[in-house]
Amino acid sequence: TTPKGVLLYGPPGTGKTMIAKALAYETKSTFIELVGSELVQKFIGEGAKLVKDLFELARKKAPTIIFIDEIDAIAARRIETGTSGEREVQRTFMQLLGEIDGFDALDNVKIIAATNRLDILDEAVIRPGRLERHIEVGLPNEEGREEILKIHISGMKVEKDVDMNIIAFKTDGFSGAELKALTTEAGYHAIRDNRKKVSQQDFLDSVDKIKAEEKNYEMMGSSFTFARLARFGIL
Repeated sequence: TTPKGVLLYGPPGTGKTMIAKALAYETKSTFIELVGSELVQKFIGEGAKLVKDLFELARKKAPTIIFIDEIDAIAARRIETGTSGEREVQRTFMQLLGEIDGFDALDNVKIIAATNRLDILDEAVIRPGRLERHIEVGLPNEEGREEILKIHISGMKVEKDVDMNIIAFKTDGFSGAELKALTTEAGYHAIRDNRKKVSQQDFLDSVDKIKAEEKNYEMMGSSFTFARLARFGIL
């Protein structure tokens, strides 16, 4: 049988949102996106009401794919629910579970959720009948990195001797988002030097720069990476 919900999990920047959008496009479905971290910032009662309203809209616009990004923000295991904020998150979570349970598996509303932290999710949301199909979206391999790089340089003017195979080899461990950032940074290199084409050295220098930033990120915390990706227009 077709599952009600699918959970995509893996590192940030690997294209989980893109997969959900592509699936909606291919199935000619309405695409509705909900971000878990935004729900927890709502006033008391608003998070649960938003979830309810969203599912009502999804039924009206069916076939629909509801994409819940950062689902761990509302569906993580919690030992205590003492504060008003924690209780509000719990109310929103229970509303979500109720909505998932409220429609038949063959209904024209499907749910795709995404998380970077599968390990902290509440078992209640990933049990059979809810988000029962789990798909890992991992970092691209060398061949995948080369294809991603080619997509991002397709609109750029590059020197004839640029070899994306070499760049792909040197970017082991890079996510799709970081590869996009790399090509953007390489373009900045050429602009700063008042050149009209991006060179192989521009790409190599950009690889070194992003790797250096990753080392800083490990020391400074996740806010550094978020700031960096935001600077490239990725977040």
